[in-house]
Order: sequence, then structure tokens, then C-alpha cells
Amino acid sequence: MDREAVISLFDRQMRRNARADDPEARVAQIGDVVRQVGAGSDDWNGIVWSDLDEGTADAAITAQVQYFASLGREFEWKLYGHDQPGDLAGRLRAAGFSPEPEETLMVAEINDLSTGVELPEGVHLQSVTGPSGVDLAVGVHEQAFGTSAVRLRHRMLSQLAGRPETFSMVVALAGDLPVCAARMELHPGTDFASLWGGGTVPAWRGRGIYRALVAHRAYIAAELGYRYLQVDASSQSRPILERLGFAVLSTTTPHVYQP
Repeated sequence: MDREAVISLFDRQMRRNARADDPEARVAQIGDVVRQVGAGSDDWNGIVWSDLDEGTADAAITAQVQYFASLGREFEWKLYGHDQPGDLAGRLRAAGFSPEPEETLMVAEINDLSTGVELPEGVHLQSVTGPSGVDLAVGVHEQAFGTSAVRLRHRMLSQLAGRPETFSMVVALAGDLPVCAARMELHPGTDFASLWGGGTVPAWRGRGIYRALVAHRAYIAAELGYRYLQVDASSQSRPILERLGFAVLSTTTPHVYQP
């Protein structure tokens, strides 16, 4: 993989020309910044791309802080390791942003990935197609990550109702017990599909379910004609993804501002 070429393609298709991740949200380029504004308090608000330098960064940061403060909204500046200027993270912290844990931007060519799904005995997959499936997935998310999934539930229901062709989610069940859930965001008009979630409840970790759900989603993306799978990987999932054939392209660190 030509990493620099793929980073350039990712930045252009997925960030500079980003589409809203929710049917009711809107994306706009304001000068050298692209931002998403949700319709309500449960929607994600943030900066997805910027093209700044040492002379323009501080003014751009101030403008976005003022804009979201006028809406009374928390927002996230999704900062990538290759973004400029090189001290942008420090400038965001100086402006009052709080960094969250760093993740690794990883990409794989789908044709290089295994799409064979191997599950433990007694475990089967169920596609999420309505509210009951969303509730199962949300329950897994909260057990796996120990965080509230209120926003995630709102977003999944919104996508299923308004733009189901951009969304694929699956729950792994051991009998009737949901033990893992993962979703895939599809980005029409781009070369990328992106993987999210992949959370397994503690008692079922280490049995290959996460790997099986990566293969399941890779198969779907391949059938739909996508070239790449992209993941913002945690420190726990990065080693697994590297073994599966994903390459490290950069890092991404959410910086959150609360008005």
C-alpha cells in the first residue's frame, strides 16, 4: 500500500468532502475548516478537516469556539497526527480543548482481507434492521466499553429511519445472549467503508468474535464495491487489526470543547 497516496485520498474523500453522518446533520466548509453541525443535542458536532498554518490556526480555532458556543453545543475537533501546523494539538489545548485517548488510523485493502466468518460454537450473527436490534447493540456497547450509548442509539435509529443504505450493523448472539456488536458506515461516492464498535462483552473476549465481525463486514463492503476499510483503532483492537492486514496510516485524537 502507498501510505501517502491513501492518506491523501482519505483526507480528500472522507474529510475535506465529508458528508454528514446523520440525515439531519449538515456539513459545511468555512474557510479552511470543514465542520458538522447536528440537528439536536444528541447529535455529533465537530471539525472533521482543516488546512491551517501557524498564521491562521489560532483565528480558526477561536472562530469555531465562538460559533459552537453561540449554539450552546459541545463539539469535537477531530485532530489527525498529520494535520498542520505541527503544534495544532497544543493550540487546541491552550484554547480550552480537552484531548481524549489517541486512536490509530488504520486502513486495509478489502481484497487483501479474509471474508470467511468463523464463529465459536453456538454463536450466530443477526443483522440490525430495526429498534429491537438497536437496543441489543446498545446493550453490548455499554457492557463492552463501560460508557453510555444514548447518543449512539439516537444516531443508529436516525440512520435506519432516514438513510439505511449508509449503515450496516450486526450483533453476535450466543443463543439469545448478545455478546458482541459492530457497525459499518458506508460512504457512497468514496473508496472507503469504515468500521466502528466491535465491542465484545468481557466474558466472551478472546474467542475470535471480533475477528469474525471484521470479516463479515469486509464481505459486505466488497460486495458493494468498496476498495478500503478504515478504522480508528483503540490500543486493544490495533494488534488484532494489524494481524488481519490493516496498515497504520496516522493517529487521531479527539479534542473536546465544552462551552
